Amino acid sequence: MRQPALETRSLFVLFLCAVCMLPASCVFAQATTAEEKPVTLEDVKAMAKDAEQKAKPQAAATIKGGFDPLNYTLGAEDVVEITVMRHPEFSGTYAVSQEGKLQYKFVGDIQVTGMTKVQLEAKIHEIIAKFVISPEVNVTITEYKSKVFYVLGEVGQPGKYYMRSETISVRDAVVMAGLPTQAAAMRKSKIITPSDKGGREQMVDIYGLLYSGDLNKNLMMKPGDFLYIPSTVMAKVFRVISPVSNAVGTAVSPTTSAASGKTSAQDLAR
Repeated sequence: MRQPALETRSLFVLFLCAVCMLPASCVFAQATTAEEKPVTLEDVKAMAKDAEQKAKPQAAATIKGGFDPLNYTLGAEDVVEITVMRHPEFSGTYAVSQEGKLQYKFVGDIQVTGMTKVQLEAKIHEIIAKFVISPEVNVTITEYKSKVFYVLGEVGQPGKYYMRSETISVRDAVVMAGLPTQAAAMRKSKIITPSDKGGREQMVDIYGLLYSGDLNKNLMMKPGDFLYIPSTVMAKVFRVISPVSNAVGTAVSPTTSAASGKTSAQDLAR
């Protein structure tokens, strides 16, 4: 009678082991199936496209209002260096004239106003392909002088500045000009866009931009724009009072000097 009971117990233990191992075997089967799934060309393209879409906002934020030589359009007074591999006779450094032309040797004047460096490379390639087989052309912008903006008022270094892109942000413009002084009314700053029909003004809060980090106030400036940072009321009052106080001090000083001189003479007489 004991042998049937032992067999029943053994079967029950085997059943429990089988039930416990069933979930693990299902997970292993799923993992094996996932690992064995081949990666197709469409999967690779989809992953590359997804990575490109994620990288686009970061690239746009870097280029916007900053250094962007690929999209910079050439103009008067810009300087470019043209290099043709293995043909130094076609290479050299050239300045764009006031008419927007490039005086390229062996060829003559080339109208380059509004061209990017890539477009100029294609233009030079097309021209010298008549003389050189499969020319390799590289254009480098060495001096950016065709696009300017102005920063005036209460900054460390007010004046005229050159742009190295089609636009420049207010933040970059203020940093280039040496940041606002202590007398600056930063919340009352403005961008002035001159025009034949009258200038257009746009208020900008530089304090909120620099000291609160509000990038919504980081407006874009175009070539020819003025960024004006006015003085505070207290700074204006001090500048009016300061010359008067200096004049009063200058008027009083001769009397004091004469009195001190008379006293010194009396001391020597004694």
